[in-house]
Amino acid sequence: MAEVVLKKGEGRTLKAGGLWVYDNEISSVSGAFENGDIVEIHDFDGYFMGYGFINTHSRITVRQMSRHRENPVDDRLLERRVRDAWNYRKEVVDTSCCRVIFGEADYLPGLTVDKFSDILVVECLALGMERLKTKILELLKKILSEDGITIRGIYERSESRERLQEGMEQFSGFIGEPFDTKVIIRENGIRYYVDVAQGQKTGFFLDQKYNRQATARLCRGKTVLDCFTHTGAFALNAAAAGASGVLAVDASDPGIEQARENARLNGFDEKTVQFQTADVFELLPSLEKSGRRYDVVILDPPAFTKSRASVKNAVKGYREINMRGIRLVKNGGFLATCSCSHFMDPDLFAKTIREAAHGAHRTLRQVEFRTQSCDHPFRWAADSSYYLKFYIFQVIEEL
Repeated sequence: MAEVVLKKGEGRTLKAGGLWVYDNEISSVSGAFENGDIVEIHDFDGYFMGYGFINTHSRITVRQMSRHRENPVDDRLLERRVRDAWNYRKEVVDTSCCRVIFGEADYLPGLTVDKFSDILVVECLALGMERLKTKILELLKKILSEDGITIRGIYERSESRERLQEGMEQFSGFIGEPFDTKVIIRENGIRYYVDVAQGQKTGFFLDQKYNRQATARLCRGKTVLDCFTHTGAFALNAAAAGASGVLAVDASDPGIEQARENARLNGFDEKTVQFQTADVFELLPSLEKSGRRYDVVILDPPAFTKSRASVKNAVKGYREINMRGIRLVKNGGFLATCSCSHFMDPDLFAKTIREAAHGAHRTLRQVEFRTQSCDHPFRWAADSSYYLKFYIFQVIEEL
């Protein structure tokens, strides 16, 4: 097995509990290897630091999978990792639809697996994990079967550009035999059509499950504006909670049509939930100009930044959308707002919202701060696993 030796004084992330070794932290690599192979990791003085898989194409050159010499990366270790991940979900979340494996948070770096009823959807972003993927999925199916769960199909959505940086091609398609990729799931008592082959990311955003519940509690008898509705999840939670009227907006025609289908699936008509295809950045100023106001405004935008280089422009986008949203909230009403970008760190996001409130001449009273659903756990030593910041505020006119 090849050995990776760190430079003196490097490996701080690894030593703090993280799983990544960057290219500029490595002093030498000795022994024959191919990219994707498991290697030993040693500190500059020879101290054994664990096993991981190597890829010299990537700036993240080694991703650690085990810290102890007596735990090599074999079938026994992989089964333990998968079993631990599933047992954790059974403790904390409704597993009918949930994220079963969440990369570094489950010590399986680069791999994500979502479960939608009896379908699994996989995203693999690391070359070393690509080699282990088939074995891990076999183990997962076996472990689920022990709880009486039969998986009828697996679909891969490895479409991120990160794969190109790993020296792999982007891929989307069946793993194993083809199957009907459409499935009905239930979340918070609401049913949704999910097409795992056509929907965004892995088909449905599971990470907002409990944030939808928290927001819905404020919507009974209220008028609600749901921006960036995608397939209508926040809007339908609000309607189910007894909102007097909901306007749900998204720029995607297919998304809006899917949201309408989801509304019909749950027995909601256009009198309860209205859907509109529109650019939210253009719609909000026009609603403000017309004098429209809402009891609850929900802002669930896509990530405005996926790299540190674009954070500055993202801040402008978040500030603008929140300022416009705040202005549309009635005095004493509520704003639910979030960022799903890892690079928009919590302090910067809070500062941006504060500036938006100042620009809107409103005062915010914080009701809750929340993050991603507990089936998307984040390890404090692995910053990349913490990405969703979610606030609920009461909006008060300045006196």
